[in-house]
Amino acid sequence: MTMRTVYVNGDYLPENEAKISIFDRAFLMGDGVYEVTSVLDGKLIDFEGHNRRLQRSLDELDMPHPAVLDDLLDIHRELVRVNEIEDGLVYLQITRGAPGDRDFVYPDPDTPPTVVLFTQSKPGLADNPVAKKGIKIITVEDMRWGRRDIKTTQLLYPSMGKMMAKKAGCDDAWMVQDGFVTEGTSNNAYIVKDGKIITRALSNDILHGITRAAVLRFAEEAQMQVEERNFSVDEAKAADEAFVTSASAFVMPVVEVDGVALGDGTPGTVATRLREIYIEESRKVAV
Repeated sequence: MTMRTVYVNGDYLPENEAKISIFDRAFLMGDGVYEVTSVLDGKLIDFEGHNRRLQRSLDELDMPHPAVLDDLLDIHRELVRVNEIEDGLVYLQITRGAPGDRDFVYPDPDTPPTVVLFTQSKPGLADNPVAKKGIKIITVEDMRWGRRDIKTTQLLYPSMGKMMAKKAGCDDAWMVQDGFVTEGTSNNAYIVKDGKIITRALSNDILHGITRAAVLRFAEEAQMQVEERNFSVDEAKAADEAFVTSASAFVMPVVEVDGVALGDGTPGTVATRLREIYIEESRKVAV
């Protein structure tokens, strides 16, 4: 793999020279937040939305805003440029910093935050062949903490969910709380019944997806019906089609839930059309 240039606390460095302290709060406590912004044709998709959510995550955790927030667009663009990213992702992480020792109590607010960014090249991101055949998902109990609306680095259980799906011969998992689907391991979840798109309403139970917001806006502009409410696993199995949305998957059709094929077992027309619209419209306003 080509040696990437990454960003660490104000410096652009070769990835093998990038270092953070062993006392960093994200390393010891999961005390950090992150965002992932997609890149298509060398331009950033939904950057402003990700930036707003990042600042909300910092506020919800009483984490000081680093001064570098004003320069994030320039840093993203520079990393895309120097790493020659045509299609891919930019990962950003901000932590409460490294106070020099381990303690449950937050460090002094003057402790400098840790700010890290790196790119991932994903050629053909918009033309992912998986979208043509759809993904199979299993359902698992949602055992995460109660503030899933904050995009923290505490991703152990979602990783476990991905591995449970893989072990079952599937692609991903939807998490279930009190019989109702919350969301996927790294995406928001939707079903379609009689032409109506159904997805869980925003709350502390799910991540406030940036792609979710855009896709629902595009759906309503296209005169599609949208209903934001809880839906059960049984409803999902009886749906005509389903899909997930995320910054890296865009709109990804779901063709099977817990071994039950949806519709004729191929990507549905609503998901397929929304994927086309999202990619097309996002490219127009990419920065």
